[in-house]
Amino acid sequence: MREFGLAFNRIFEKWMFIIIPSSLVLGFVFAPQLQPFIETVPYLFAYVTLTMAIGCGLGQLREVMRRPGIMVLTFVIAHVISPLAAYGIGVLVFGADSPYVVGLVLFTIIPIGVSTVLWVGMSGGSVPLMLAMVVLDSALSPLVVPTGIQLFFDSAVEVKAWPIIVDLLVIIVLPTVIGVALNGISRGRIQGAVQPYAAPISKFCFVAVVSLNASAIAPHLEQLKEDMLVLVPLVVVLVGICYALGFIGTAPLRSYEQQVTVSYATGMRNISLGIVLALGYFSPLAAVPVVLSILIQQPLATLHHYYLQKINKNKAGETAAPHVR
Repeated sequence: MREFGLAFNRIFEKWMFIIIPSSLVLGFVFAPQLQPFIETVPYLFAYVTLTMAIGCGLGQLREVMRRPGIMVLTFVIAHVISPLAAYGIGVLVFGADSPYVVGLVLFTIIPIGVSTVLWVGMSGGSVPLMLAMVVLDSALSPLVVPTGIQLFFDSAVEVKAWPIIVDLLVIIVLPTVIGVALNGISRGRIQGAVQPYAAPISKFCFVAVVSLNASAIAPHLEQLKEDMLVLVPLVVVLVGICYALGFIGTAPLRSYEQQVTVSYATGMRNISLGIVLALGYFSPLAAVPVVLSILIQQPLATLHHYYLQKINKNKAGETAAPHVR
């Protein structure tokens, strides 16, 4: 059973860029059957967060605190510069009162996605740094998300900050604290012990969250047909900009490892949380850009990975080449 669980986890992660968009499609197709279970989404999401946090110990968090500069830089790019870009693009195309603008900005202020850890590991970044940043960014989300929405849309939408904060505390912060505490109490041994069983269940929960949220949006698809011709390319551009901002913003550091880590951190977000918040507190149309980003951010992560590998090979070739006068 242990070997099966580990093998399943590897296969899922390898094909995640196909599985997650497919889960979205299944949610649309089987919407009537899935909609009665939408209320389970926060609990499923809390479990996904818990399994992620179990892999992060206090030592990794302390390591990040010793390098506050990279954390602050990541935070500024991800949650200040990217939202400004999203708001500017959205207003230019749809106007300031459009719910699509809310969705575009929401994508950029939700926490860093858990799947970044996988891509950072495959691309030669710092996994401990990425894992710790995911945990810290998630823990800060009850402050960041309501504040960001309030700053951008106070005059355009009614923002009830306290319910959002409570939801974030329950589905993000509490599971994160429990996971980190369990890691510390077990001195890091718990992850190896539970991963073969907990990780596959977590993947199924993640798929369920995506499908259930898609089923909630399905009734509104009919009115989106004309908008999709504009919205889809716009979301592709925005997600691409977020990857680029992280990569270019860390270029002065002259560290390939940090460029890889930060570019994934700024490009990939916790989309399932974004959908939960968009559907729970805003117009269903606000969730559409967030849903589209599920389809887009994983394929773009694959392209970004190949781009990074090409850069790394070129640098390795330049280093190995003899100097000729």
